[in-house]
Amino acid sequence: MPLLARTVNTPLAIEVRRGAVADLGELLADRRISAGGDVAVVVGPGQGERIAELCLPGLGRADLFTVVGGSLDAAHQLGEKLRQRSYDAVVGIGGGKTIDTAKYAASRYAIPMVTVATSLANDGIASPVASLDHDGGRGSYGVHIPIAIVVDLDFVDNGPDGQTKAGIGDAVSNLNAIADWELAHQVRAEPIDGLAVTLARTGAEALINHPGTITDDEFLTTLAEALILGGIAMSVCGSSRPASGGCHEISHAIDLLYPGTGSHGAQVGLGALFCTFLREDKVRFAQLSRCLHRHGLPTTPTELGLTDEAFVAAVVHGPQTRPDRFTILEHLDLSRAQVRDRLADYVDALKHHVS
Repeated sequence: MPLLARTVNTPLAIEVRRGAVADLGELLADRRISAGGDVAVVVGPGQGERIAELCLPGLGRADLFTVVGGSLDAAHQLGEKLRQRSYDAVVGIGGGKTIDTAKYAASRYAIPMVTVATSLANDGIASPVASLDHDGGRGSYGVHIPIAIVVDLDFVDNGPDGQTKAGIGDAVSNLNAIADWELAHQVRAEPIDGLAVTLARTGAEALINHPGTITDDEFLTTLAEALILGGIAMSVCGSSRPASGGCHEISHAIDLLYPGTGSHGAQVGLGALFCTFLREDKVRFAQLSRCLHRHGLPTTPTELGLTDEAFVAAVVHGPQTRPDRFTILEHLDLSRAQVRDRLADYVDALKHHVS
């Protein structure tokens, strides 16, 4: 009888707790990633350097590299430095830009990557994607999933609240991405991966139903796990489908039309809520709107810093950012006037659901 199964690439180790950074060298040795600390430690500005000081004593032969910004050029420059010596692993310490730079450089030279996250702003801590700036804007590049993920809640707790709130928006937007994927499956018979859906949905559901706040360790742990599960879900299916739908199309359009408006998480959270309204899923709309409101995330264009007309333009432009993706935006194919009318109804509906 044939064995009907598949191999799924996942991290060898996931540590989410206070004090995790101090045990980094021990973790790498125990998991046989690096017995002697022969690793390249990559840090960015901010908390990365301070964390490096804590973990370097346990990494005997480590080299320290500093990167600034999350650009393709910075990743290539880092890669050239990595090729000068043989490393057991690349340890990226910092926020999303630093980690994405390290992920790209490590993947380019086939070196295992270890994520040490100082913030929980997005699912980049675990995803097989690196978002990097280049001359033409920002691109997404396929990379290897991290071989280990460390999240020290001491540093997350000391970081900006806005970054953590952004992570909430990014994580719960997976619920909209999944709904869009299911729509594409129903309308266009697009293949859907049940395991990827299960992973992404489980993390997002746990977060959206958690009664805590960003001041609670249990809530922060749930947030970290939701972001990690979303990243693994993308690795499982080889696509960003379980974490990127119409919500991300709207966010990409905002980045193009009105750069610097808000964080990625705030934009995709608002995009997810609006797409859920367009889908006429009243139960999910009420649930998601209350979650975003409770954690201080924007639920209207004005709260994000956009005029209604600017948001309408972003919604209309959204499908052009991902021509290969079918979501509720492509399905409805609304005109600018129709989006304007739906937005008015959306704002009115919020008054009845947000408490």
